[in-house]
Amino acid sequence: MKILYGVQGTGNGHTTRARIMAASFAQLGVEVDYFFSGRARDKYFDMDVFGNYQSRDGLSFASQNGQVDKFETLKRLKLGKFIKDVRKLNLSKYDLVFNDFEPITAWAAKLAKVPVIAMSHQASFLFPEVPLAGGGFFTRHLMKQFAPADIHLGVHWQPFAKNIIPPFIPYKAPDNQCQSIANKVLVYLPFEELSKIMELLRDFPDKEFYCYHPDAQNQSLSNVHLRTPSRSGFLKDLANTSGIVANAGFELSSEAMKFGKKLLLKPLSGQFEQLTNALTLENMGRAKVMHYLSSNALEEFLELPMAEVVHFPSDPAPLVNWLINRQWHDVDSLHHQLWLNVGHASSNAA
Repeated sequence: MKILYGVQGTGNGHTTRARIMAASFAQLGVEVDYFFSGRARDKYFDMDVFGNYQSRDGLSFASQNGQVDKFETLKRLKLGKFIKDVRKLNLSKYDLVFNDFEPITAWAAKLAKVPVIAMSHQASFLFPEVPLAGGGFFTRHLMKQFAPADIHLGVHWQPFAKNIIPPFIPYKAPDNQCQSIANKVLVYLPFEELSKIMELLRDFPDKEFYCYHPDAQNQSLSNVHLRTPSRSGFLKDLANTSGIVANAGFELSSEAMKFGKKLLLKPLSGQFEQLTNALTLENMGRAKVMHYLSSNALEEFLELPMAEVVHFPSDPAPLVNWLINRQWHDVDSLHHQLWLNVGHASSNAA
C-alpha cells in the first residue's frame, strides 16, 4: 500500500501529530509521501522525518493581536490557486489518502475517487456528542466540507463517540526530570504580540519564563528566556516546567496532560476550535482560561498545584495496522483498543 499523507500546516499541532505517525509508518515499512499546506515552506521547521515532502499555500486563517483577522484571512484567500492545485495533484500512484485537515489532498482524492481516511481534532466536531463552543450545525458542516473524507476519526481527550480516538503522545519525561522545577514556566503564545507577552511576564520576577515565539531570538532578558521555535528544545523545557501558558491548541494541551503540567490557556479569539478546547478543558478541571493577557489570571495560575498525569497512548501502531489491513469500517475495535489503557496517575512538583 502506498499512502499520501496530507497535513494542515497552520500552527504546529498537525505537524507534531504527523511526526508521530511518520515514525510509526517508517518502523512498519509503510510507503508514505507527505503533503503540507497552510503556510510558506520556509516557515516549517524540524521536517527531516518527512523526507522530500510537498507543500502548497492551501487554505488558512490570519491572526493579529491574539484573534482571527477575518479581513486579512479573506485577503489571503487564493481560491483560484487552490482549485488549480487540487486539479493538478496526481494521485494515480496512491492507494489511500490519509488526511489531517488538509483540503488540497482531500478534494483531489474526492475528484479522483481515491479513498480518504481523515484523522484530526477538527474531525471530532462532526459528532454531536462532542462539546462545541458556538457554531452548531454550520460549524459541523464547514468542518465536513473543508477536507472531505470517507471515514472520519476525531482525536480528543475523552471517548465521546465511537469514531473518537485519543491523541498519541510518545514523549515521556526521564525519571530524573519528573520532579518539576517550581519556578519554571513554559510560555507558548505564537498568536500574541511578543512585546505584550514580555510586559505580562516582567510582572513576576521570581519566576523563570521560557518563552518560545516565532518572532523571538535566543536570548535571556532578566527572568524571561526567549527561544526560537525548536521541537527538541521545547520538549526539554516541557519535561521539567511547573506549568504552561499557551493558546488553546490541541496538541500542546495533550502533551501537557501527558506530562502532568498545569495549564493556563488564552484561546485565539474568533477561532472556534481554540474556544472549544479551552471550554472543554476548563469543564474537565484540566485548565484555567483567560480571554486576554491578564496579570491577575497568571498570578492565580502560578499558585495552583501540579496536575495529574494522563496516560495517553504513545504508539500509533494499532492505527497504522488498521489502515494498511484495510479494516476501515471496523471503527469499534480500533476505538476500544486505543482507549483501553488511558488513565490517570498522580504527579508531584519539587
